[in-house]
Parts: sequence; structure tokens; C-alpha cells
Amino acid sequence: MTALARPQNGRMIGGVCAALARRFGTSATTMRVIFVVSCLLPGPQFLIYLAMWIMIPNEKPEPAAASW
Repeated sequence: MTALARPQNGRMIGGVCAALARRFGTSATTMRVIFVVSCLLPGPQFLIYLAMWIMIPNEKPEPAAASW
């Protein structure tokens, strides 16, 4: 498992589903479908998404290769 960080690319809204997918080794599409289906059930899923958006740090950009 990798560290939990929102990726710079592959985001749809906040990158939370992409971060969770990367962490647990699934595709981002699968994680997004799971999230949308879970929103059909009663509960605070949207609030949890917003909290994770705030709490999960952005992925640090990779240093650019020096061009000569």
C-alpha cells in the first residue's frame, strides 16, 4: 500500500476517490462507482468525502528532470 495522498493528475473533483483507489490497489473508476452507489444509501457519505478532501494532503509534485 502506498501513502494516502491526493494525486495531481487523475482527479475528477477533489482526488479523494483516486487517492483511495491508489491506496487500496483498485481502479479510480471502481472507487468512484462505489462512492456513488453508497450515496444512494442513507448516511453522511458526502460529508465524509468533504472531510477527506480537507484532511488528505496533496501529492508532492515530482521534481522536474533537468533539461540541458
